[in-house]
Amino acid sequence: MRKNSIKNTRINQEVQKELSMLISRELKDPRINPMTSIVAVEVAPDLKTAKVYISVLGDELSQKNTLAGLKSAAPFLRGQLARGINLRNTPELLFVVDQSIEYGVSMSKLINEVNAGNHKASDEEESDDKGHEDEQ
Repeated sequence: MRKNSIKNTRINQEVQKELSMLISRELKDPRINPMTSIVAVEVAPDLKTAKVYISVLGDELSQKNTLAGLKSAAPFLRGQLARGINLRNTPELLFVVDQSIEYGVSMSKLINEVNAGNHKASDEEESDDKGHEDEQ
């Protein structure tokens, strides 16, 4: 099975959906932030491993605690995943914190700052132009 095959894409989506449900409903670990979401899942073509990209709303400590909680719950999640999805092999879960959302937010802030700076500069130029017109 190729990495980007239709079958692999379906498996990725199904694993993501099942894990999202399990994390939100089944896990009671206080370390896991309630605002944890699964951004993407990449199951290897041989179905042995799965990289689970998670996003955690919160600070760095909250992310580390959530990652530790998910790593300790990985065997439980794998067992529940085996019961929920009928696969030849149930993949070993490797959790990775996805920074893309935070990166996007920080880039948006930078763009807004630049736009605000350009807006102020254009306002100053307009006021300077009006001042020059008054002198003439």
